Amino acid sequence: MGQVYDVRGSKIGVKFIMNPIIKLSQNAANRIKEIMSSVESDAVGVRVAVKSGGCAGMSYVMEYAKEINPNDEIIEDKGVKVFVDSAAVMYLLGTEMDYKKEELSSSFVFNNPNETERCGCGESFKI
Repeated sequence: MGQVYDVRGSKIGVKFIMNPIIKLSQNAANRIKEIMSSVESDAVGVRVAVKSGGCAGMSYVMEYAKEINPNDEIIEDKGVKVFVDSAAVMYLLGTEMDYKKEELSSSFVFNNPNETERCGCGESFKI
């Protein structure tokens, strides 16, 4: 469930619920916990961003967050912290972050309802 905001200054007294930018699956949260428990640096969490590039135009980026940027959106879910780069927020609204482990590969997977196209290799997307 998202955060509840009470807009008391309005004439009708609106209350609305804001869903988190990214939802984490249990597999993604477990993998982030594993990664963070084995990191020997001063990382405070993981950061998710979006960059230009790839076949379809944009790609997801994950990196260790060494510090909290003042404009980061902080997602705390299932015992982990994920920092979302402020420039990526509009591209990630409603996204579920999952972790898939298969026989020959494993990776974080972003199930983004805003995508209009995804390249054949699955590494980039278009909104």
